[in-house]
Amino acid sequence: MTAVDSLADKAQAASDRLAGSDGVKGKLADELADDAVFLRKLKPSLMKKRLRGEAPTNEKPGEPHRAPAGPQLGKRPKPTSGGPSPFLVIGIALAGGIVLAKLIDWRGHAHPRW
Repeated sequence: MTAVDSLADKAQAASDRLAGSDGVKGKLADELADDAVFLRKLKPSLMKKRLRGEAPTNEKPGEPHRAPAGPQLGKRPKPTSGGPSPFLVIGIALAGGIVLAKLIDWRGHAHPRW
């Protein structure tokens, strides 16, 4: 194993580690995977073979093995209507609280403390 191979392996490992992330890290993972493929083509033994004509020079770039960027299970199903609207519940609670506060205030005037 040459230094170029170890460097390519490190780039591939970093790409695999960052592949599940989103944003800049996800884009960096794609670039690192491409760099790993390119570094493997820079091995001195392969360069010598290409110079001698023993290795093909017109290859298309290989597609690196990448981890999927997102979940593989698909979208979650929409939840079914399981109850009243949260705004309705908040409105009823607010109205009930106001009525209860007025009732307590009204009963407080009936028995004043001196």
